[in-house]
Amino acid sequence: MVVGDAIRTAATRLAPISDTARLDAELLMAHALGLTRSDMLLRAMREPAPEGFAALIERRAGHEPVAYITGTAEFYGLTLAATPATLIPRGDSETLIEAALEHVCEHGGEQGRVVDLGTGSGALLLAMLANREGWEGVGIDASEDALAVATGNAAALGLAHCSTWHHRNWHTPGWADDLGTFDLVLCNPPYVEADAQLEPQVREHEPASALFAGPEGLDDYRVLIPQLRALLNPDGIAILEIGANQAEAVGALAAASGFATALRRDLAGRPRALILI
Repeated sequence: MVVGDAIRTAATRLAPISDTARLDAELLMAHALGLTRSDMLLRAMREPAPEGFAALIERRAGHEPVAYITGTAEFYGLTLAATPATLIPRGDSETLIEAALEHVCEHGGEQGRVVDLGTGSGALLLAMLANREGWEGVGIDASEDALAVATGNAAALGLAHCSTWHHRNWHTPGWADDLGTFDLVLCNPPYVEADAQLEPQVREHEPASALFAGPEGLDDYRVLIPQLRALLNPDGIAILEIGANQAEAVGALAAASGFATALRRDLAGRPRALILI
């Protein structure tokens, strides 16, 4: 069977479990061929399908995310390593980077310090550093396995020289005592309700510790937000990712800690980033 036919057959196989069955099949075929998707579509569609492709499709049919199968994910123009130790970076989170870069440009920040709390793959921190030469960054995570992924991504992207990484947990007293202060705090904390109905590819494969935050999804905000002022320079801001229905609740927590807030929506128009000023 040639590549084009194998992709069509695979897309049919994946249709019951994926809204992006054709794209999934194309990405997995490109991975099996060792090509980019663009190169595959341009010059390999009539080539024989590789033997390993069928096994990749069966993994996807079992709800394993494409990013974990291929080992990579795209975020804000960067190619990042992705493993089950970290959440898969999502396009919705790019809203935080857009808000951060807009703020920095408006306030003339040619140099500065940024910290990414719960860095996971390092996506937020590395996207910021890749777009702001002269800035330095710190990433923290409670998972040593996640930090290994993040430091590997920093090295692969040539950003190891301007980033440092620490094994820290914001639930532990004194976790930030030696980090200093920052012009920008970025954070995509756990914010999913414990009983939320998630797709199997998320609930069964992505790390629960990075997803769930109590019955309302607010437990980590309650712990973290009161600690943010001590991390910020006088003109610094914090940008937190929030769930689509959490703007009011997280905004109230921020106000109780003395912050004014501004809301940014993602491309679908959903509340996604809360800016604490």
